[in-house]
Amino acid sequence: MTGRGPARRGVLYAAAAAGAAAVAATATDARAAGTTGPARSRWTTSWATAQTAPTATDPVAYAGLTDGDCTSLLRLSAGGAVRLRYANTFGTAPVLVGPVTADGRPVTFAGRSQEWLAAGASLTSDTVAGLRVPDGARLEVRTRVPGPTGPLSFHRNTHAWHTVDGVRTRSVLLLTGVETTGAHGPVVAVFGDSIAEGVGTPDDADLRWPDQLARRLPGSAVANLGISGNRLLLDDVRFGPGGQARFDRDVLGLPGLRTVLVHLGVNDLQQPPGQSGPDQVLAGYRQLALRARGAGLRVVGATITPFEGWTRWSPELDAVRGHINRAVRTGRIFDGVADFDAAVRDPDRPSRMLPAHDSGDGLHPGPSGHAALAAAVDRRHLL
Repeated sequence: MTGRGPARRGVLYAAAAAGAAAVAATATDARAAGTTGPARSRWTTSWATAQTAPTATDPVAYAGLTDGDCTSLLRLSAGGAVRLRYANTFGTAPVLVGPVTADGRPVTFAGRSQEWLAAGASLTSDTVAGLRVPDGARLEVRTRVPGPTGPLSFHRNTHAWHTVDGVRTRSVLLLTGVETTGAHGPVVAVFGDSIAEGVGTPDDADLRWPDQLARRLPGSAVANLGISGNRLLLDDVRFGPGGQARFDRDVLGLPGLRTVLVHLGVNDLQQPPGQSGPDQVLAGYRQLALRARGAGLRVVGATITPFEGWTRWSPELDAVRGHINRAVRTGRIFDGVADFDAAVRDPDRPSRMLPAHDSGDGLHPGPSGHAALAAAVDRRHLL
């Protein structure tokens, strides 16, 4: 006996009581947030884009910037307080970011007007002081990049106009997200290819189907992670890592996310080297669903839309597409299904889109086709 037993027990009891109080407080926060696990972030992604590495055919991003000035006018989904997120996913050297403004208000990083963005990393700003935006607002973001930077990670074509040093471009350099606090509807990441990105819709019209989905669901936060040419399975130098490779980074790192909607697969079929059988694509879907559920997310799968009329369409590939779609519709892979095929196909010739929904190339829907895709997403699958 040392004579310290009672005192030690008192410390342990006090620690246990403090721990119990902390657990109770966490549980209370979780209930208030409407979750059964850890409390969800109050931040959600109101605008987003997914990055690829530049190639020699992308001269501005490939060369990088010195005393660069980037301006973007972004269409948000959910409103509220605002903070920004930057990334240099494929960078090999740190980049200094700032000064930055959002709707003319200074943006800071831990109170500083400039901050280093590490190679391969992301950088999140402080809450922008004095700025609150409504649902569906446009937000102007101006970013100074002192440089020299070397090659910069970017999104090649947002189907909206921006400027770099006063020159118009459809590309966004470094900026990957606008996060807000006002979401009171579904919080969704759209994980897709050129159709989600907006090919087939006019620039600056905000008629991509994720935009139209956000307008259908007031208060929703919709992050558009579509990359033109992107595949589910294989990587590509120009079109970036495939869905399997980029899923954890592009989706699972988003704050407050509840649901991911997967719309990939058509490029696996028609882009060389193509996937000649359905099993690999279906296995890829199962892996994404498993990883999403492991992160506490619901996962909705979209059927692959018709593409007869596109250069590389064939009856054999259409049969593979049909096999994949039938497997998706069974409901055994995803928690919900958005039947995009049924939404846009021509009932008299199901291998092609209705002419009214076709942008003209056989593969990409036009604005009315994007509206049909947005309407095919059941709100109940997103909550």
